[in-house]
Amino acid sequence: MFVALDDEGKLINLLTSLPKKEGQKFFCPACKSALCLRSGRIVRPYFAHISRKACHFYNENESAEHLRLKAGLYQSLSRTDKVTVEQFLPECGQIADIMINNRLALEVQCSPLPSKRLNRRTQAYSDAGYKVLWLLGRRLWLKQSITGLQKHFLYFSQNMGFHCWELNQEKQELRLKYLIYEDLHGKLHYLTKTCAFTDDLLEFLRLPFKAQPLISYKVKMDSRLLLYIQKQLYYGHPKWRKWQEKEYKQGSNLLTKKLDDFYPQVRPFADSQNFCQIQQALSDFQQAFFAYYRRRGADREQRLFPPVYYQKFSEYE
Repeated sequence: MFVALDDEGKLINLLTSLPKKEGQKFFCPACKSALCLRSGRIVRPYFAHISRKACHFYNENESAEHLRLKAGLYQSLSRTDKVTVEQFLPECGQIADIMINNRLALEVQCSPLPSKRLNRRTQAYSDAGYKVLWLLGRRLWLKQSITGLQKHFLYFSQNMGFHCWELNQEKQELRLKYLIYEDLHGKLHYLTKTCAFTDDLLEFLRLPFKAQPLISYKVKMDSRLLLYIQKQLYYGHPKWRKWQEKEYKQGSNLLTKKLDDFYPQVRPFADSQNFCQIQQALSDFQQAFFAYYRRRGADREQRLFPPVYYQKFSEYE
C-alpha cells in the first residue's frame, strides 16, 4: 500500500513524497493498526501491516505488477485531474486503487478472484454512487477464448459493443479491446486500441461512450464447421449437446442442417448470461444482430459492426 497516516493523523502518499523523519510511526487509514515502511531493489517503497493479523480492507499480497501499475496510473491521471490512490471508502467498505474526481474508481486486478466477490465489490461501489472500471493485469488478459470470470469484467456500449480494459506494465499503457464477438468454435474476435500512460488516460476511458466514425471488421467463415459440430456432438461437448437437445424439442437436428443454417458464425455473447458490469438488457441488440444477417443472407465472410449499427438498421426496416 502507498498511503498511511502519520502520528499526527496526516495522510502520507509515497507516490508524491517519502517520509523524512527517522523513527516515524505509521498507521493504516482503515483499521488504524501499525504499519512499517518497506522498500527493495525491485519493488518501490510501500507500507505493510506489522501485525500478522490481516487487515480486512488493504491487501497485503499485492504483486510488483499491481504496485507499479497503480503508481503509473496515479502519476498519469494526477497531472490533469483530482486523483487519490488507495482511497478508503467507509460507506461501501472498499479501498479504491485509484479514485478520479471522487466519482470514478479504477480497480487494478492482476490475479483471479471469485466471481461472487467481484460481484459484491462492484455492487458495493454502485450502491454508494460510484462508477467502477476494472483494469486487468497480464494474467487476466483476453486471449483466444474467454473464461467465466473474464465475462464478468466485460462492459457494453452501443458504440463499441462488448469491451474490456487491460493494463500492460512493461509498455506502461492502457489497452481497450472492443467489438468483442465469439464464433461457434468459442474463439474470440475483437479490435484493440491503446493509450500510453503519458497520454490523456481519462479521455481514453471515455472512448466507448463518445460519438465516433463507424468501425467494422471482417471474419472469414469456417467452411468445415459441420464436421466440427459432428465431432463436438460425438464427444458430448456440453454446449453442443444442450443445443442439440433444444433442436430435438423443436423437431430438428443439428446433424441435418446445412452450413448456411449456422450463419452468422460469429455472434454476441448470450443475453441470458449474467454480466457483472453490465446492467442494461441486451435482448434488443441480440434481435437486431440476427435480423440483420438473416436479411443479408449467408456469405463467406462476415462483417461485424457496433451494436448501434444493427439497431439503426432494424429501425429503418
